[in-house]
Amino acid sequence: MSDTTVPRISSLPARLVRLYGGLALYGAGIGLQVESGLGNDPWDVFHQGLGIRSGLSIGTVIIGIGALVMLLWIPLKQRPGLGTISNVLFLGLFADAAIFLLPTPSHLALQGLYVALGVVSIALATVLYIGAGMGPGPRDGVMTGLVRLGLSVRLARFLIEVTVLAAGWLLGGTVGVGTLVFALAIGPLTQLFTRWFPLT
Repeated sequence: MSDTTVPRISSLPARLVRLYGGLALYGAGIGLQVESGLGNDPWDVFHQGLGIRSGLSIGTVIIGIGALVMLLWIPLKQRPGLGTISNVLFLGLFADAAIFLLPTPSHLALQGLYVALGVVSIALATVLYIGAGMGPGPRDGVMTGLVRLGLSVRLARFLIEVTVLAAGWLLGGTVGVGTLVFALAIGPLTQLFTRWFPLT
């Protein structure tokens, strides 16, 4: 009996480290892509565009949109967890901190390095915080909710990301080679990192 209960208790700190370490790393990845100036991932094109129009920092927009997106969980019958709430509260703060601390690269090679590090960071961060098993991020929850309604994962993600990318571009968010690199690399990199950090 004790052999089955001790791992659960001792694993909680490790799960919290994965959750908050993953969110911090995700924020750093956002900061790297934004500072590169070469293009953001679809959601951050949208966040940046709203920030430009509203005068708010991208982190503040991330927090606000995360909270609003959670409202969509109600008709989709999704339930938030600690990871979901933490994503809403902290991801934007970590992103703003990274943008504030990172120097803006002036050379194309450094910009490219920022993009590469940003995409790798976000892929690893995704595996870490989802693997903590404390609930998906608010944006991921919309996708899984649509899957429950009968859409495939691929179609649900495609529809969401095309919508926010187009809206963000119209609002003035940065779309470029970094956006393309993210789209092509995020899936394979995330799959790669699950070898070392299993999701279950």
